[in-house]
Order: sequence, then structure tokens, then C-alpha cells
Amino acid sequence: MTDKPGVVVTGVSGRMGQMLVRALEKSDRLALVGAVERTGHDWVGRDLGACMGGQENGVVVTDDALEAFSKAQAVIDFTAPAATVAFAELAAQARAVHVIGTTGLSDDDLAKIKAAARHAVVVRAGNMSLGVNLLTKVTQQVAAALDEDWDIEIVESHHNQKVDAPSGTALMLGEAAAAGRAVDLAEVSDRGRDGITGKRTRGHIGFHALRGGDVVGEHEVIFAAAGERIFLKHVASDRGLFARGALKAALWGQDKAPGEYDMLDVLGLSD
Repeated sequence: MTDKPGVVVTGVSGRMGQMLVRALEKSDRLALVGAVERTGHDWVGRDLGACMGGQENGVVVTDDALEAFSKAQAVIDFTAPAATVAFAELAAQARAVHVIGTTGLSDDDLAKIKAAARHAVVVRAGNMSLGVNLLTKVTQQVAAALDEDWDIEIVESHHNQKVDAPSGTALMLGEAAAAGRAVDLAEVSDRGRDGITGKRTRGHIGFHALRGGDVVGEHEVIFAAAGERIFLKHVASDRGLFARGALKAALWGQDKAPGEYDMLDVLGLSD
């Protein structure tokens, strides 16, 4: 038994899932108490430590998420939109803090997560890193200070296995820029121009996605005006920083009231 808050990791066989497990095993403030995989996965019913190629750790991988969540104080979830929406409802039933790093969520997905947050703490962010969240804050401030004579373009690069574009972080940065200008991102967003597109629309925010190799994540916000440009950039070289941020969020949420939060809340950077 431990008095540390217990955490369940979903999608535990994935790259981020395994990284989260390793981070939890090193943590002196949180304890790994459960691991979830989809029904039919080879790991289900087996010891997690052995599945990861190490010594048995006594955590048996399960496909019964609700049972696992009921024994935990937090769930960390970097999976896929459909799974995350289902997990949000189950985490709310268990009153467990739900830390969501999943990207590619639709407006309908977000509405369902918001509903779950009426009953439990949800911390959702397109990126869990301290540096990226500082970049988000700065992007909003710069966008607020510069008028539409300054064009805004967001360029992101990721590994060749990433399935969604633009990245959740790029969209987070776009939302920050739009908030700085007091506009709705959906109304001013331009995605990956191709062909004869005509001249750039004044006040729009452009997005461009690069995919290749094993790039962990690079994001750049460009403010361009006549005769001058401003570049704000973040480069991630270690995926472990996302795991560390997620653990920080899981711990932060333990004494909070039900609701939907983000990493700016966790880091004390919210307005």
C-alpha cells in the first residue's frame, strides 16, 4: 500500500504509454496502480513489467478501464479521440483526475469531454511541456500587441508516424494567437495552401505541417510585416518532457474542483 496518489496509464503499450510508466516508476510523489489496453491486445492479462521487457512489477494490464480507474486517483491518457472520449466518461464516474494529451479531437469530442468535466477534474492540453505553454502565453501577448499588418504563420514538424495535422500544439498556438486578436480561429484559419490560392487574406492565421524521420516536435510562430519578422520557436528533443508534464498535471489536479483545465492552469500562467 502507498499514500501516494495512484495513476492508471491508458494505451500502455504505445510509445508515450511506456514512457509514462517509466516516469511513474521513478516518481516519489505518484504511484502506478493500473494499465489499460484495448480488448484483444497481446498485453491484456499479463504483467506490465514483463510486457515491457523488464522485471514483473505486479501491475496486470487490463481491458476493463472502469475497474482500473475505480482504484486510482488519476488517469493519464495519450491515446486516440474515440478512446479518450470513452475514458473521459469512465474517469468522471470514478471521480479520477483525467489528464488528456490526446490530439485530433473533434468539436463533438470536446463537447463530450466538457460534459465529463462537470463531475471530475480534466486537464487537457495539446502539449504538456513547460516550454510550449510559455510559448503559447507569449504568442497570445505578441498577437495582442501587433495589428493585422503582421501576418501570422505557424509551422510544425513531427515524426513520420504522426497521424493528425496540424498538430494539437500548432492548433493550441493558433488559438492563442486568435485570442490575442480577439477573433475566432475557425473563421481565420488557413491550412496548408496548395495551387493557385490567390493572395493571402489579411488577418488570417496560416498552418503548415511537416512530417519526417523521428522528429519529436518543433513549432514556430512567425509574425511577418513589411520589412521585419519575429520568430518564436520551441524544439522538443526528448519525449520524456511530455511525460513529466503529464505527471505534474495529475498531481496538481488532486485537490481541484471538477472542471476543465489546461497546462497554463497547472503552471500558474492563466489570466
